[in-house]
Amino acid sequence: MSFKKNLNKASDATISRVSIGAAVKRSRESHGYTVDEMSVTTGLTETEISKVELGADTDPVKLQRIAAALQISPATFTATQ
Repeated sequence: MSFKKNLNKASDATISRVSIGAAVKRSRESHGYTVDEMSVTTGLTETEISKVELGADTDPVKLQRIAAALQISPATFTATQ
């Protein structure tokens, strides 16, 4: 099953967009990246990254780019805690 399908399934179930955004932010910070540095690394704008971290945008392509930059699985963002 693709990450996009997993994300859609997860968001329909118990994981909110805000939870995904918070997981992205935690991951970024734990790797020592600023939003500006993540922007340069991913090719996304700072605004795009901020929207992802706020849960306003959970585009699977953007999540995959962020995960790749952090060298983690995109599933990290949808794992329940």
